[in-house]
Amino acid sequence: MSELNAVELLLVEDNPQDLELALRALRKANLSNRIHVARDGAEALEFVFCEGAYGGRTIADAPKVILLDLKLPKVDGLEVLKRIKGDPRTKLIPIVVLTSSKEQSDVVESYQLGVNSYIVKPVNFERFAEAVHDLGLYWLLHNQPPKITR
Repeated sequence: MSELNAVELLLVEDNPQDLELALRALRKANLSNRIHVARDGAEALEFVFCEGAYGGRTIADAPKVILLDLKLPKVDGLEVLKRIKGDPRTKLIPIVVLTSSKEQSDVVESYQLGVNSYIVKPVNFERFAEAVHDLGLYWLLHNQPPKITR
């Protein structure tokens, strides 16, 4: 895949309202050029591992960052996190959990599984937009990822 077509951000979100809010916030921050949306955990894993409908991709075309909800259909977010961070080919992809769960057990397990950041979704749009904007700026523009050879 060419650099021009590379996905920079994988947004894994099943809630249509939260998805639209995140996409609006990313557009507002001019960070919406190369985003792929997965609406459940199974689709996210297929995308990252280039399986199923995404078999034409290569694992070297990994996103720069994954924004991951925990409460997902088919495969929950913790399992997605576990599988991505447990594979040597994908474990260095930064993953930010962006969820409504304030459960301490979810926070602890996410960090034990290797999450890079855990953010509880703010309820109102302005705060949510600000959080997504800040995440996008940091992870897409400021973070210096390691060079990965796969």
